[in-house]
Formats: sequence, C-alpha cells, structure tokens
Amino acid sequence: MSDIPLWVKSPDYDRVEWLNKFISDMWPFLDKAICNIIRSTAEPIFAEYIGKFKIESIKFKNLSLGNTPPTIHGLKVCETNERELVMEPAVRWAGNPNIIISVIISSVEVTIQLVDLQVFAVPRVTLKPLVPTIPCFASIVVSLMEKPYIDFGLNLLGADIMSVPGLYRYVQERIKKEVASLYLWPKSLEIPVLDASAVAVKKPVGILHVKVVRATKLLKMDLLGLSDPYVKLSLTGENLPSKKTTIKKKTLNPEWNEDFKLSVKDPQSQMLLINVYDWDKVGSHDRLGAQIFPLKMLKPNEAKEVTLDLLKDTSVSDPSNKKPRGQILLELTYAPFREDNNGSFSDRLDSYNRKDSVLERANSNILSPTGAGLLLVTVQGAHNVEGSRHNNPYVLVIFRGETKKSKMVRKTRDPLWNEEFQFLLEEPPLQEKIHIKVMSKRTSISFHSKESLGHVDINLADVVHNGRINQKYHLIDSKNGVIHVELRWKTI
Repeated sequence: MSDIPLWVKSPDYDRVEWLNKFISDMWPFLDKAICNIIRSTAEPIFAEYIGKFKIESIKFKNLSLGNTPPTIHGLKVCETNERELVMEPAVRWAGNPNIIISVIISSVEVTIQLVDLQVFAVPRVTLKPLVPTIPCFASIVVSLMEKPYIDFGLNLLGADIMSVPGLYRYVQERIKKEVASLYLWPKSLEIPVLDASAVAVKKPVGILHVKVVRATKLLKMDLLGLSDPYVKLSLTGENLPSKKTTIKKKTLNPEWNEDFKLSVKDPQSQMLLINVYDWDKVGSHDRLGAQIFPLKMLKPNEAKEVTLDLLKDTSVSDPSNKKPRGQILLELTYAPFREDNNGSFSDRLDSYNRKDSVLERANSNILSPTGAGLLLVTVQGAHNVEGSRHNNPYVLVIFRGETKKSKMVRKTRDPLWNEEFQFLLEEPPLQEKIHIKVMSKRTSISFHSKESLGHVDINLADVVHNGRINQKYHLIDSKNGVIHVELRWKTI
C-alpha cells in the first residue's frame, strides 16, 4: 500500500492526527465492541452451514483484533441538503488480529486462523438524522464507495493455504465480492444510536375534515341573556394557530355549517380540541365550554357525525363539569394521504439530480396528479444574506395571498430557522409558484426599520410530480445570498 496519505495527495481530505490519537486510546474498548458486531453478524451465517457437508459446528475459538489500531490517513466531509453529517475517512490497518475459527466436521476439529491482515478502505460514514438530543444523531450508517483492498493469510491446521497456486486470487476476489454485496453503496450497515421513536420528527400523514354544524343550549353570558359564540379548533401536539369559525351574534343556538381542514401527524394519539367562546368587544373572551375527541375513533375516509356535551374544561375530575353547558354538533372525516414511492431510493436520487423540465415530463405519458393535498414548506436556513443597515433576518412565505412568517434571528448573515409552514389545497399547484422572501428588521424604533435581503420564486409543479424537493436557491436581489428550502406535496 502507498505510504502517501490522502490529505497530502488530495486537498479535499483533512489531516486528523487528533482522531488517530483518540482511536489509539479507545482501541481496547473499540476492539471488544467491533468483535461483538462481528460475532453477531457471523454466527447466523455459520448456522446456515450446520448440517451441510457433514459440518457439525462452526464457532470462534479466538476473536480479537489485536493491539494495533487502524489509522485514518485523511478525512473528507461531504456537504448535503439533508439533516445529516457525511464523512469519508481513508482507513488503513495493518493489524495483528487473533482470529481462530473452529470447524467440527465428522467429529474432527479443523482450525482456521487469520494472520497478517491488511485493509485499505474509504467508507462513507453518515450520522443521521441530526436531532436535538445528545449525541445529536439517531444512527450511524456505513457504506463502501468502492471495493476495499484486503490482504491476509490463512493457516489451516498450521499450514499457510494461501500459498496454494490460484487459491490466493480466488479467495481475494470472493471476499471482495461478499463484502461488496453487503456494504457497497447503496447498500449499507446501519448502527442505531438513539431510539427512533423518541427522536423521529413526525410528518403529516393525513387531513382531518371538520364541519362545525351547530351548537345548542349554550350558556348565557350577556346582560340580555344571550351570547356571541364562536368555535376554535386545534389538534393536540401541534403549535399551529387554531382554526376559528365566524362569530354568531346574540344567540344560544348558533348555526355555522363551516368547514375546516387540519393536518394530522398521529391519528392514534392525537385528539381534536374544541373550544367555544363568547366574543366580547372589550376584554378577554369568556369560554362557554370545551370538549375533546380522539382521532382513533374515526375510520379512514368515513364521515362521522358526533354530538358532544360541552364541559367547563377537559378535566374529568373537575366537579364543575357536571353543570350543563350545551352541546355541539360536528361532522368529522379523517382522510389519510395516498401511499406513494416518494421516499424510495430512486426518487430521492431524482430529487437531487433531476434536470428535465416540467414540459419534458408533460410530453411523456406521465399523468398529472389530481386531488386535494397538503403543501409542506420547510425553511431550513440561509447563507450570506447581508443588509445595508442591519442583519436580523426572518422569512416571509407567500402563497395564494396568504403570508406566513418565521421567527427573527438577530445579528447574523447565516440564519437557521428550521420552520415548517403548511398550506391545505383543494387541487395540486401545478401551474403556480411560491414566493419566499428574506427580510431584516431593526430591533429599535427608527426610520428604514425593514429591509429586503432577497427573494426567490419556486415552481411547484416539480414538487407535485416528485413529491419532495430539497435544495438551495440563490436569492434574487442579493449579492451572494442562498436559502435552503424543503418542499413536500402529500395527496389525500
């Protein structure tokens, strides 16, 4: 193997002597951990051969990687648009392992010993997804970008069988082929680090259609013995603004017949929160009653009419809940999104590398998607957004006359927002664009308090056809500004 490290030959690789020192100190513990992985991986393979060729048992007699750790001759960090950290270390290892496998054939023990092992590989190590929980990634995914170089000797009953003519090349190629079949990209080895259910970021899986029909026998809150009721709807586990009906003046039996849509992330655990308020021109609005409805009681795509008794609050143990507060009639339908292949490997490749235009796809025999759906816009962050007077950037997402605003990040040209905005649509936005604008606002009162840092218009037809697009866009009217946006389309 060449002695020139990659960090000398290639500027993409960095020298990481500190990491080699870390591996050297940790090697006694890494040795045991890696051996446990080797044992758990190999033993099921050994079990497949028991009973064949008169083999009675196969097991490790000794399993140790020795006291010589591998060294990393360079490390390249790859940039992606996903929530992950991708590294490619150049690993070289000339080790002194003590690996002996015992094979019993017809009651006769045969030992196979691995000696003089040398390995050179450039694996791709991905820490993903990045999450706000220590150690800040949920799993380690390892894959090989090319077949590794492996050289070793095999002692069978004390004799070096690799010296047999033709056997050395056969074994080398066979091992490379087996390793490639297991771990050559796009195949990989995934090592869980955190419980996926605890750190997973839940995405919408369907839409809850709510029709607020009417309420009856509400409480009297005004001096004239009437109320001005309206209803607010929301789902548990969400920070989105509540949906709100119109206000019906001077009535205890209001009729609304108003329709609303709410995005659902977990129909088994989420509940619909219903709050009825009395509108007041001055002061806070009094709550007339409240109720909850578990979404798990709904069958997909089946309408359900429910009449709910309004309570003072949703606490079952509150004795004041026994006082009658009227009833509310709702029509509920849970519509899950259609199953699609947007998460498949080939479609993810398309989302990165797709170059063909919408017109080219239209000329093919691909049918245009139809039906209502949910447009998800996640603004990850921006780089090099610079104002002439101040740098306190925030984002405006404008679509169909509706404007949604992100939080402000103070005093930075490289803000990170990581905020998601939702638009419920009756038809796919095939011929429309979404306008995303980066603004800056002075925190103190003065002239020129707001300033535009750039904008971009994104064609949504590609999002509808692909299901997902995740990329960076150069901002118009900005010298070097770039914004990172992820868009998803889910069809009901």
